[in-house]
Order: sequence, then C-alpha cells, then structure tokens
Amino acid sequence: MKKQLPLPFDALANNCRPEDLPYPSTDDIPDLAGILGQKRALEAIRFGLTGRRPGYNLFALGTSGIGKHSIVMQLISQRAGQGQTPPDLCYVADFKDRTHPRLLALPAGRGNGFREDMQHLVEELGEAIPAALEGDEFKARLRQIEREFENQQAEAVQRLREKAEQQKVHLYEQPGEFTFAPLYNGELLDAEAFSRLPRETQAAIETKVSALQSELTDILEQRIPQLQKERRAAIRRLRHDVTRMVATNLLEALREKYRDLPAVITHLESVESEVVHNAQEFLRRESGTEHLMVDNADRFRRYLVNLLVDNSQTQGAPVVYEDNPTFNALIGRIEHIAQLGTLVTDFNLIQPGALHRANGGYLVLNAQKLLMQPFAWDALKRALQAHELRIESMGQAWNLISTVSLEPEALPLDVKVVLEGDRLLYYMLQAYDPEFSELFKVAADFEDNVPRAAENIQDYASLIATLVRKEKLRAFDRSGIAAIIDYSARLAADAKKLSTHMRDILDLMHESDHYADEGGHEKVLNVDVRKAIQARIERVDRARDILHEEIQRDILTIATDGRVIGQVNGLAVSDMGNFSFGSPVRITATTRLGEGEVVDIEREVDLGGSIHSKGVFILSSFLGARYATNFPLSLSASLAFEQTYSGIEGDSASLAELCALLSSLSKLPLHQSLAVTGSVDQQGGVQAVGGVNEKIEGFYEVCAARGLDGKQAVIIPQSNVQHLMLRDDVVDAASKGQFSIYAVNSVDQAMQLLTGRPAGRINAHGEFPPRTVNGLVQQRLADLARLRLAFSGGAHDGGGSGPADSA
Repeated sequence: MKKQLPLPFDALANNCRPEDLPYPSTDDIPDLAGILGQKRALEAIRFGLTGRRPGYNLFALGTSGIGKHSIVMQLISQRAGQGQTPPDLCYVADFKDRTHPRLLALPAGRGNGFREDMQHLVEELGEAIPAALEGDEFKARLRQIEREFENQQAEAVQRLREKAEQQKVHLYEQPGEFTFAPLYNGELLDAEAFSRLPRETQAAIETKVSALQSELTDILEQRIPQLQKERRAAIRRLRHDVTRMVATNLLEALREKYRDLPAVITHLESVESEVVHNAQEFLRRESGTEHLMVDNADRFRRYLVNLLVDNSQTQGAPVVYEDNPTFNALIGRIEHIAQLGTLVTDFNLIQPGALHRANGGYLVLNAQKLLMQPFAWDALKRALQAHELRIESMGQAWNLISTVSLEPEALPLDVKVVLEGDRLLYYMLQAYDPEFSELFKVAADFEDNVPRAAENIQDYASLIATLVRKEKLRAFDRSGIAAIIDYSARLAADAKKLSTHMRDILDLMHESDHYADEGGHEKVLNVDVRKAIQARIERVDRARDILHEEIQRDILTIATDGRVIGQVNGLAVSDMGNFSFGSPVRITATTRLGEGEVVDIEREVDLGGSIHSKGVFILSSFLGARYATNFPLSLSASLAFEQTYSGIEGDSASLAELCALLSSLSKLPLHQSLAVTGSVDQQGGVQAVGGVNEKIEGFYEVCAARGLDGKQAVIIPQSNVQHLMLRDDVVDAASKGQFSIYAVNSVDQAMQLLTGRPAGRINAHGEFPPRTVNGLVQQRLADLARLRLAFSGGAHDGGGSGPADSA
C-alpha cells in the first residue's frame, strides 16, 4: 500500500509576501484609478445609464458590504455631470378650479426668482391697492358717483313732485317717508276738510293721488334700486379700474422679465384678472373699533408660488438617494392645516417626493427598504409605467380623511431608477412580480471575489492606499498591506481569490490604525493588523470558548486518540453572525440485518435539513452500487451526530458518515486522531465543501489544548486545497510535523488513512480482495444477504456470492 503523505506546510496558506510588494508603504502608492474587479457589473451599469428607452432601469445585486452603493453613486455621478440640468418645478393656483393646481416648469435657477417676485408682488399689491382705493383721487371719484346717484334720485322725485303740483297734489318728503296731500283752491286739505268736499270731487282727487302713489312706488321699488345697482356697478368698475391700473403697473416689470416663458405670462394674466375681480380683499378690514391689516401671507396665499424643486444649485442631471423610501417620500404629499376644527389645504402645502427631485436624472433606492414600506413599491411601478407622477393622498385613497383635498397637475416623468439589493431579493422579484422584468431590464451583478492575480494584488494595494487617504488613517507599510491582502483572501475563503467585501476591509483598517496608535507606531504594521484580527475574534468568541471548554472537560465527548469501530470525528461550522468557527462533532454508525435502508436519525427527529438528508440517501445508493451488485442489499443502518441538539444542514459530513458506516460493516476501527470533512457522490468520489479553514482550525484548537503528538490530522477533499488560508499557528504546527492535513479524492483514500489498511480494488467479477476495507464490507453485506435469505426460508449453498479469496 502506497503511503499517503500530508500536504506540505507551504500549501496550507497562500500568504502575500511583503517583499513582493514594490512600494514601502501606502504613502508611495497612487490612488486606485478605476474600480476593483467589477467589469461585468460596470458594463451593465454603463449600458443601463446610457439607454433612455422605457423599462431600462437597473437593479444592482450582490452581497451587502461589497460597495455596490459607492460604485453605483460614483458611476451615476460621472454620467449625471454630463447631463442636462432639468427645470425648476413650481405649483401655482388655478383660479378657475382651486382643487387642480397647475404645474409650471421653469429653466433651472429661475424658479426661486419667480417665487420671490410673486411674494414681492403680493406685498406691493397689499400696499399699493389699499393706498389707491383709499386715496383722495379715488374718494373724489367715489363722491362724484355718489352725487350723480343722489342727483338722479332727487331728479326722479322732483319730476314726480312737479307732476303732482300740476295736478293740485302736494308731495311731502320726510326721512324715510313720502306723503301726498291734495290742494283745493290753493290750500292743503286736511282729512276733515277733504270729507266735506263733494263726493265727485273726492273721487277725482283720490284717482289722481292713487296714480301718483303708483308712480312713487315705481320710483321707490324699481327706479331707485336700479340706480343703486348702477351705483354699485359704477363703484365696482371704478375699483376694478383703479386696481387694474395698479396691478398692470406692478405686473409690467414681471411680464418683461418673463416674456420668454409663455406659461408664466399666462399665469400673470390670470393673477391680474383675479386681483382685479377681488380688489375688495385688499382693503383694510375692521375688527371692533381697531383697524387691523390681516397678514398678506394668509390672505393672498393663492397668488404665491410653491417652488417644489429648485435646481439652481444642480450641476448636470440630479442624483437622488432616498434612504427612507416611504410612499410619501417617493411621490410627495399634500399637507393639511387645522382651521376652526377642520382640515384645509391649498397648493402651497404640496411637498415634493424623491421622484420630483430626481426627475430628469437618477433615483437610487434600497430595494429591501422600498419593499418594506406599505404601497411604496406599487406607487413606484405605477409612476414608471405611466411616465408621469401624480401626487395622491394615501388618506384620501383609503377614506381615512374626510376633507377637501387637491388633485395637482401630473408631472411628466423622465427618471432612471436604480435599485440596490441582494441576489435573493432580485430573483424573488423576477419570479413573483411580472411587472418587475418590464421595468427593471438591466441587472448589474457584483462579484463577491476577484482573482488573486498580480495585477489585482497591485490594484488592491492601490485601493488600500486610497482608503487610507480618504479615511485619514495612518499609512500602512508593506507588511500591513500584505496582512490586509491575506485577510481578504481568508474572507473570500479561497487562496486564489480576494474579497470585494469592502465594509469588512475598511473596518479592519480602522481597527488596525487604532492598535498602531496604541503601539506607538508611525505606520500600521503587520503586527497591528494581526492584533486587530485577533481582537475581533475575542470580542465574539464566547460561544466557541464554551464549546471547547465542554470538550476539554469531556462534557462533550470528542476522542483525539485511540481507535473505535463505527465512530469518526466529523467537522461542523457554526455561524455566529459575523463570526464563524469550526468544531469537531462525533458521528457514529450502527449496522444490522435489514432491508437496505440507511436511517438518518437527525432527519427522523426533524433536526436534519434537506441537503443533509440528500447526502445520507447518496450513501445508501453508494453501498448498493459498489458492494451489492450480485445480491440484495440487506442491512439496516443508523447514522447519528452525537450530542448535537440543534439543526444539522449541509452534506459536508457525508464522507465522515460513510467512513463510520464502512467501519461498522467491516469491523475495522478508525483512528480518532483524525477528523474528516467532505461530500461524497454515488461513486465514492470526494467533493469540495465550505468552511474548510474554520473546520481545520477548530479541530486543531481542540487537539492543541490536549497536546499535539504529530498523530492528529484532518482529511479534506483534494479540491479544497486551493481554498486553504490557515492561521499562522496551524501552518507552524504543520511545518514542525505536529499536525497534518491530508487531501483525498475518494472514500477509499480516506478509509486507508483512517484504518491503516488498503481499501482494495474490484476485480472483473465485481469482487474485492479479502482482508481489505472493501473486501470486508462486501463480505459482511453478503453474509447479511444470506442471513436474510435464510430467514425467508430460501436455500443456501454457502458460496458464489461473497468476495474472492485472493487479495
């Protein structure tokens, strides 16, 4: 049997050598010119930002912390700087329909001036119109109108009086009362004198008085009211004329200033007409005996301008990141104020949303935050589909507010939306929201890792230098840079990769700077980075320490020496948020006569996940395919993770489980000084698993606490060798022969290491040599098949179904 050798210690970690870095420190390294290792995502973003066709919005997907937001904002800002600045947006009153405010788009920078001009106009109107309507000229013209009315009224009464005199009837006029009295022979008749007149004379006088009375009634009830109506109309025309003259003079300058904006000119004409027809509002009002001027800001709000979006300071297209994308934060809102117990509103209370501010540019949103806000996702989709933005009240839509609201004119929408989120969220939206793929056609998928090529190492050093200057940290010398690069490879869990998880890298740099300061170092050294990494672990490794203590006290039974049948040390990884650690777990197997089933005890009690159960089913398939091609598989086996009380998931323990199962069948004891990790396929091939570094280190820590004697080792898949980035203490122990790592491609190689016996190769008859691992397993399965046949009443001739007798 060819002896398997452990991996050389230099294969256990691909550490960056400081002497390979061309610069002594980050002070000598230029900033990173581009973006590290995101070619695929960058091309997608550039394509998405360039296209203006509907639906070509972007979704930036990738793991949190890899710098998606920074990269997206950087590229958008570069693109936006070349874009055209969108207009300012204003809402003004529609005087014909107060519930439908009108939207005005003004060239960027002119909206604020227009708002101030209208504010000044209102102030000037509030001063000039009362002054004109209360001035001497206006009062003189008003008195003239009053005199003309009084003269016309007096003339009408005088004509009636003259007519009455001609008919021998005198008209008496008293305050508020007119009376007719007959004349006879030039004298006024009283009632007694009138009663002594002949009846014919009385009748004639009554007829004349009655006719005159009718004319008087006509004057009092028709002519004078008509004159009063004409008087009021004349006063109103006078007031309008004076107001129009004042308003026209004040508006003339604005018309000249905004003559290039037809929409503004139209609005100014509406303002003038509204001012003229409501001139009475500008007069001073009385309250009791005091004359009070009501605040113009409240009295004349409808003449003001609500500057919704001011792009005066915007260079190029706007870039908006909305951190709290609620319904109102996206599409805007209409506020209300309480007046006399009632909620009222007007166009001045319209507030903009992120879509208003980003119109003509770019809006960046966190997808998870957006989807967590009620109605926000539907509102965004509705706006993008309609290509217009309507401000609507959620309270009105759900009948939560019973009051008058507004329906502002919709804004034509031209915005590029970029969502940021993880991959799972993107795929869920693709699967469950049919509108998503129509609105977000461009996916920018960010890489978690980049190849550890020479040019990427150089770029990584430039990135570290860039972050040092940006964050105002101490310079990192070449040993500190190398330590950061090693940590990045460890973070990527791959010796041939570097992590793009910039949040972790930057945090480590901050912490390393802190320990350099404590150590009095002018620059951050390797020792400072190592201390920061160790301090990170010590802050969160309480659970690991408790677990290792229980192992050392034999509360958790883990054997690291001796040999046991049907028992092997598997390796598990525990994830404690931002800290993962490995630990050994005892796996046992039992076998007996049965019908070919392998019982997974974890699955039977609902502690095993679906992937772990898949691995166990593969074991059953492997046994039948390799050993029982000529006879029925007649065993019943049980597998268990001993002293585990939480869920088990993954198939990385399937190699260890198979080894325990083969040991139980062959009755060959397994070395307990070895731990095993790996996944197996149906042919017995060993496949790569995750967390290999943490698993090795976890078993090493348990063995080191008990004392290393050179026998302890870990068996890993050959395909995992490229992922090894082990700690310095583990590599050092391996270099001294105190601890070993073996890499295997098959279960046969693993069993040879665990048993010290050849695995055995199958011959042309499908049989394995006896006294080998596979031969003993096949013999045991054949015996179980014969025993099962005997129990079922079948004949047994004692030969032909077992393994061959020659090795």
